[in-house]
Amino acid sequence: MHDLTPITALGSDEARIDTIGNLTCREVPEVALAAVSARTGKESQTRTAIKKLIKADAPDVNRFDGGTVSAFWSGPEQWMLEAPFDSYEDLAARAKVILKANATVVEQTDAWTRFDISGDDVLDAMELLCNANTRSMSAGACTRSSIHHLGCFVLCRDANAFSVYGPRASAGSLHHAILTALQTIT
Repeated sequence: MHDLTPITALGSDEARIDTIGNLTCREVPEVALAAVSARTGKESQTRTAIKKLIKADAPDVNRFDGGTVSAFWSGPEQWMLEAPFDSYEDLAARAKVILKANATVVEQTDAWTRFDISGDDVLDAMELLCNANTRSMSAGACTRSSIHHLGCFVLCRDANAFSVYGPRASAGSLHHAILTALQTIT
C-alpha cells in the first residue's frame, strides 16, 4: 500500500503564513471547491438549487454569498461553490445530487489555491497586485482579475481582508507576486 501524505499547494504539510508589517498572507488549503454551470433553459432551477445549498440566493454578477457552503459568481449562470474541506470533501458529489440534470458540476478542489490577504494596508497591496478596483469593493464582492499573468478570482471578505484564488499549478508564482506586493507596501 502506498504511504501518501497530503501537501499544500506550496509543497508543505502545513499552510504557510507570512506576515510583513501589518499585512498577512495565509495559504488556505482546507477548502473544497466545485464549479457549477447552469444548463440552457435550466437557469431558474439551478439558482433554486444553489439557494438550497448555500442557504442564500445564488450570487449575482461580481458577488458571493452563503454560510458554511458559499458560492461566488464566476461567469454568466456560473458559480464556484466553496466549503470547509473537513466536512465537505465530497462537495461536488453533494451538489450533483441537489442540482440533478439542471447544471453541470465539476470538482475543483485542488485545482485552485487560495491565499487570504489581510491587514490595515491591504488595499494598497491589492492595488499593486491586480487591476481590479479593490478600493470600491465591499464585503461580498468578487471579481476576476489577472495577477502575475494568472487568471484569478478576488473576493472581498471585509474592508481589510481579501481572498485570492489562483491556479494550484502556479501557486508558487502567485505567492511570490503577493509577497512582492506586501513587501513593497512596508
